[in-house]
Amino acid sequence: MIAMTRWNTVLVRNTLALFLLLAAIFFASPSVAPAADLGVIEAGALRSTPTKWVILDARPKSAWEAGHIPGALSFSWDNYTRTDEKGVQFSSFPPQELARILAGLGIDEKTPLVIYGDADKSWGGEGYDIWLFSWLGHKGPIRLLGGGIQAWNSLNLPLVKGEEKATAAKARYLVDLKPRYLISTEDIQQHRGTFTLVDVRSTLEWLKGRIPGAVHIPWDDFYTGKERRPLPAAELKKLLTKHGVDTSRPVVYYCTGGVRSGYAWMAHQLSGLSEAINYKGSWAAWEKRSGR
Repeated sequence: MIAMTRWNTVLVRNTLALFLLLAAIFFASPSVAPAADLGVIEAGALRSTPTKWVILDARPKSAWEAGHIPGALSFSWDNYTRTDEKGVQFSSFPPQELARILAGLGIDEKTPLVIYGDADKSWGGEGYDIWLFSWLGHKGPIRLLGGGIQAWNSLNLPLVKGEEKATAAKARYLVDLKPRYLISTEDIQQHRGTFTLVDVRSTLEWLKGRIPGAVHIPWDDFYTGKERRPLPAAELKKLLTKHGVDTSRPVVYYCTGGVRSGYAWMAHQLSGLSEAINYKGSWAAWEKRSGR
């Protein structure tokens, strides 16, 4: 009986130690790793202060060429992802390669950024871009254009077609990775019971296969209205509660390749809830996992 009591005590201590370790990984102290400066800017405000920001268009490049906000640079997720050496599709370029690309665009880690898309055609790419910069440790303000290109058009503001003459001088982008915004396949496998997994793929994708224990909330439930704005905080909390998501625990979003889940992550972050995590590899990586 005494031996059993001691064994239970050790088990409790080990479980507590594991939980504290995961908390350290997922929720690093703000004094050590401050949260990214995220927010929303409206089209009228952007129009009145265009030189303050570098504007990134997260839609497919064809959509950017057809008409974009003056000065906006094309920055679509499919132009900086590829199949990696393990055969995992939609893998983002390594951080230092991304840093070189950003530097070539005249962006450094302190550059104020405005990112926009249309949610639908961009498959949530604006959210993925915001997640990507947060993960890279961007130190300048990052703003989502509220309502995206739809809001810009609703004000009859000008668009530019085709390429624009580059005016930005080359910069140097210093990466300061924030691991708390990302989780690996190995951590998903080993510590699945310590967080809530939310699968944001379509119902058809979900029915074809999902990570055991995941909750299903399609990604297009995370935006609303004709302008496809991220759900307001109260509505997002209601949505998560409806599906039994305990937001007092870490929440991990995944999709096929981390793009739609990046949008869900962004909506979560903007809502003021405890920080979320994007499973960047998502289903594409889960299918390639070892020990299947």
